[in-house]
Amino acid sequence: MAHDHDDLFRMLRMMGVPVPENDSDDDAIPVDAVIGDAEDSADGGSTHDGSDDRHGGKHRKSRRGSSAHTGNEFFDALARWSKRAFIVAAIVLIVALAASYWWFHPALNLQSPQVWSWIILIAVVVAVALKILSLRSLAHGALFRRLIAVPIAVIIAFVVGVVAGFPFIPGNAERYATVLETTDGTFSEDIEEVDYSEVPVIDHASAVLLGDRAMGSIPEYVSQFEISSAYSQINYHGRPVRVSPLTYADLFKWFSNRNTGIPAYVLVDMVTQEAEVVRLDEPIKYSESEPLARNIDRYVQLKYPTYMFDQKSFELDEDGTPWWVFPVQRRTIGLFQGTTIQRVVLVNACTGETEDYAVEDVPTWVDRAYPSDLIIQQYNWSGMYANGWLNSWLGQRDVVRTTSGTNGELGYNYLAQGEDIYLYSGVSSVTADSSSIGFILVNQRTGESHFYPVAGATEDSAMASAEGELQNLRYQATFPLLLNVAGQPTYFMSMKDDAGLVKMYAMINVEHYQSVATGGTVAACQDSYLAMLAADGTLSEEQAVESGAQETVSGKIATIAQAVIDGNSHFYVTLEGSTEIYDFALPDLLGIVRYRVGDEISFTCTAEEVVAESEADDDAGATEEDSGALVRPVTAIE
Repeated sequence: MAHDHDDLFRMLRMMGVPVPENDSDDDAIPVDAVIGDAEDSADGGSTHDGSDDRHGGKHRKSRRGSSAHTGNEFFDALARWSKRAFIVAAIVLIVALAASYWWFHPALNLQSPQVWSWIILIAVVVAVALKILSLRSLAHGALFRRLIAVPIAVIIAFVVGVVAGFPFIPGNAERYATVLETTDGTFSEDIEEVDYSEVPVIDHASAVLLGDRAMGSIPEYVSQFEISSAYSQINYHGRPVRVSPLTYADLFKWFSNRNTGIPAYVLVDMVTQEAEVVRLDEPIKYSESEPLARNIDRYVQLKYPTYMFDQKSFELDEDGTPWWVFPVQRRTIGLFQGTTIQRVVLVNACTGETEDYAVEDVPTWVDRAYPSDLIIQQYNWSGMYANGWLNSWLGQRDVVRTTSGTNGELGYNYLAQGEDIYLYSGVSSVTADSSSIGFILVNQRTGESHFYPVAGATEDSAMASAEGELQNLRYQATFPLLLNVAGQPTYFMSMKDDAGLVKMYAMINVEHYQSVATGGTVAACQDSYLAMLAADGTLSEEQAVESGAQETVSGKIATIAQAVIDGNSHFYVTLEGSTEIYDFALPDLLGIVRYRVGDEISFTCTAEEVVAESEADDDAGATEEDSGALVRPVTAIE
């Protein structure tokens, strides 16, 4: 029995043998020993000698701090830990949590999924700790067992918050549908006609190639820095450009240059395709490639610990100073759903200075307060749930979505309008394959959204059509840019070769997408496109003349020759004092048969010469030189 062991230990100590004391509260008594003591005390009140009285207090004290046996090896093992071990474990856990918070910097906000992952982890640890305390304390075990309900309640609250955001919960479908308010617009009135001197002709991939070439011209930068993949599209001094900061090439390069910072950023003009490395008077100190305190994500999150930041962008103010733009999220449905933007934090990339604005008060030089992916998600919510959750699955009446892009990416592009950047995406029915019912334009600074009901081809169909027009050259089309050309919604695409270089341009009318106009320059593509619209009647005669696609010509007829091309009769006319050939196609221009050589005539024709594709009928008197000649199609006789 236990008191015999105590007598034995006392005798050994009297003989000079070192024996550890066993009466400390720091060490828990094994579960088996506790059970053994309980059995001895139940032997019917047997009489013990005086040593039992001397040590009875120690036994009672040990039993008060002992563990109950559960049969679970994990909890039984933890229950045998000493107080010192538990204190050390708690300190290690607290230090680990503090270090993890500094490194991962989650937003301290109950609407942050990352924070809830930590809360659930802590709740599990607390539940385990309370279970262990209930095993170690016979006096307060019941209380600790009741307290386990607290971390369990926290986990249940998380589950309830997640479920509360599901769209099938009554009222949620309407909330999803109104996160982004979209109104109908008139394309020709809302969108300015294109200025071809400001049409962006390169996409993100081409900007990366041009930026790398510009970077290669500065050897001292190439050895130390790389270009970030950001390449944000912004309006800078009224021109569409892509801008991206330099980053440290690796950890050793950061160690060598951390005191001087990042000296430049790359600016790519999307119109002229010129790229330059812009050197800064004051270097960038706060960037993505900083590993420690000046890491831009860590810096701004620790400065605003309760803000939930969305996808940041790199932008320039009107003075060319680089800033990081951080949109601040707000959840409007349940715990995590219905995300929108309520504030924007601006961080000076050079000094670390911060400015905090409500989203409606953001400076006009900021272009991207609303991230592109979030806008697409918000519109898809409204397209899916406008008529309720049940309709989104069963009837699917008027259920729409934004058109998909290529290579699994979202399908959108950007339109520069005034001081702002607009996100553009086509809209199609959920059951449609290659046709769109319209498109949306969303101001990325204000979140103002408009829908334009224009039925036509989707972007990927237009891309395939343009590539088919130049299939012998094997050019690849960029994702279309939406332009207003003579009041017509028009897809504009750059055609790139296998090396990623822009070689030609293509335009396709969104509504009438069967024909493709191409050109080696933007101006040539414009002329060809306007001539195509005038020829097929898409533009009225007044619109064609006003747009420059057509012009009025008059003079005295010098020659008239008739030809049959592809089974249709044509009259080819030349005027005195001019070498140009004018094509009058029958039966639309039947009035030409009334004219003879020497008569005065006035007519409207296209502003661009085209190549006659078929040979004239020999019986019509057409010469071999006329076949394939440059002619100007006539659209109307005055």
